[in-house]
Amino acid sequence: MNTLNISSGPHTRDAMSTKRIMYTVIIALMPATLVGIFSYGLNAFLVLLSSVVTAVLTELLFCLITKRPISIYDGSAVITGLLLALSLSPSSPLYIPILGSLFAIGVAKCCFGGLGKNFLNPALAGRCFVLISFSNTATTFKVDAVSTATPLAVLKQGKAVNITEMFFGQSNAVIGSSILALLIGGLALWAMDIIHGEICFSILISFTLFIALFGGQGFDPRFLAAHLCGGGVVMGAFFMATDYTTSPVSRLGQMVYGCLIGILGAMFRVFGSASDSFSYSIIIANLFVPMIDMFIVPKPYGHRKAALARLEGGGKKTMKEKLPVPVIVLAVITLAAGFALSGIYTMTKDTIDEQKMNANIASYQEVCPDAVSFEKIEAADTAIAELEGAVYGTGFGRAYINSAVEGKDDSGNTVGYVIGVTSMDGYDGNVTLSLGLDAEGTVNGIAFTTLNETPGMGMRVDEPAFKGQFNNKSVNAFVLNKAGNAASDEEIDTVTGASTTSGAVVNAVNAGLDFFFNTVKGGE
Repeated sequence: MNTLNISSGPHTRDAMSTKRIMYTVIIALMPATLVGIFSYGLNAFLVLLSSVVTAVLTELLFCLITKRPISIYDGSAVITGLLLALSLSPSSPLYIPILGSLFAIGVAKCCFGGLGKNFLNPALAGRCFVLISFSNTATTFKVDAVSTATPLAVLKQGKAVNITEMFFGQSNAVIGSSILALLIGGLALWAMDIIHGEICFSILISFTLFIALFGGQGFDPRFLAAHLCGGGVVMGAFFMATDYTTSPVSRLGQMVYGCLIGILGAMFRVFGSASDSFSYSIIIANLFVPMIDMFIVPKPYGHRKAALARLEGGGKKTMKEKLPVPVIVLAVITLAAGFALSGIYTMTKDTIDEQKMNANIASYQEVCPDAVSFEKIEAADTAIAELEGAVYGTGFGRAYINSAVEGKDDSGNTVGYVIGVTSMDGYDGNVTLSLGLDAEGTVNGIAFTTLNETPGMGMRVDEPAFKGQFNNKSVNAFVLNKAGNAASDEEIDTVTGASTTSGAVVNAVNAGLDFFFNTVKGGE
């Protein structure tokens, strides 16, 4: 006896099947994929290959173990592996995309029932997993085997970036960093009505407005373009946030969802410690989708109440009919909140800048106590500008020189120097410190201006027992001693259980010493 599915009309048909949509998205990602391979070479190709193959094999294995129909042919696993790889560094070791794909498919997708039942975007879940688990390795970008800063990291330091290179995917960023290639694929999907413009454009608009209001440089086109071209904003807007399963159903809900992503991403960008955190904004917004769909319900198919009312009254559409009340309320609230926050930011910006300056001066005086004033060093400023935000030297990890000042006494005599250095190799974030030296180059000490390490572990580097080891040492470089009981001036005992943070501090100090002897003192 045949079983029939009976349901009430109306019934709609569409030639666009799930499989066809998936393969169309794969084709749309090909421009960014090919540009990434061309720009970053063999290792980028291997990262892409290992990610896609692992994603497909993981889904196949899951289907075989659970005795479910084989679902690898629908293309969804390929898209997950491809998106994950495109959001990774081209210099990533191959275990990063492999573990990321295992988590994305095995945990974020299959463990929740497979395609259409996951509550988080699998590719983003995999990316966040590797970023959290392997923060140092997954965020390392190398050019010709030398660690370099991403454009966003440079931008966060207040320095200029090459927007043209970012747009064409030639900067040291993730594999899928070509904005031109992403726009070609993304706009094609939008034109084919495969992805919803309400999501894409509400993300881009809300993100841009927030950056303009609170980014510190207003509506500067170059500044806004740099932020839009970096940090996965375009990839996230067109290819990640638009995932059918993890995005709202209604058009208004999609706009709210997009604005939430854009505002969160911009907040993390402006006020957060990590320059690239757009993935987290989409993941957080995914969690709000059920609530958005609960409160913003689309009208039933064929709903004609407004049309019948117009026929009976013979009048034209009212403003209330043209523009739904929730849209008007949302717009008013957004504008009011934006102007309020903008006013607060404008009023407090000078105070915040002054507090930062006072904190820097306090750290200068702590490591150069004989100085009563500090002056910039022209040669040092020129050398720092020429670095263009790149990692300083080799052998210091991801260390950046921020500043160099000369300490003067009441008579105008030079009594010491202070070098500002940041290391991006901390366990929980950047480590920024001031390195104080006397006129001959003996280390007076170090003082931290940014330190967000684990309390009771990494934060112990700020205790005298550790940072006091640098005081009054006249060396060219220090060596981290993990065994303890340092036997010479060059050796610095690590903090137990915090060797990563200890190493970041030593690398930062060594970079500052190298800059001092070779640039400030000119190799004397």
